[in-house]
Amino acid sequence: MGTSSSKTPNDRKFTKTHEWVKIEGNIAIVGISDHAQHALGDITFVELPSIGKQVKKAQSCATIESVKAASDIYAPISGEIIESNNALETHPEKINADPFEQAWLFKIKNINPSESADLLDADAYDEFAKSE
Repeated sequence: MGTSSSKTPNDRKFTKTHEWVKIEGNIAIVGISDHAQHALGDITFVELPSIGKQVKKAQSCATIESVKAASDIYAPISGEIIESNNALETHPEKINADPFEQAWLFKIKNINPSESADLLDADAYDEFAKSE
């Protein structure tokens, strides 16, 4: 199963700042890509947005720190934070292990799905990530 989690999934969209968003109804689940966790190295700390916070697309709303650097996480879509993955606060290394499933970062409600129209699909994201 180890190889399947690193493959870029087709069921979500990606930003050029390496976040992913998976839309389920009126909820958007957000995380970072496998490429991003590789680039960051061992993740040591995660600061997630608070419940009820209004976020705007492309606005910084969370922080991930690794042994190499601190990195802002940008909202791929606007809305209201309804849940943060608190398990990551005590186990940030889950992001390195499973960035696409267990290690989602936060969930947003009251989204406008049309905001995801300009985001990248898996193939386009892989091409972009390779070119960096």
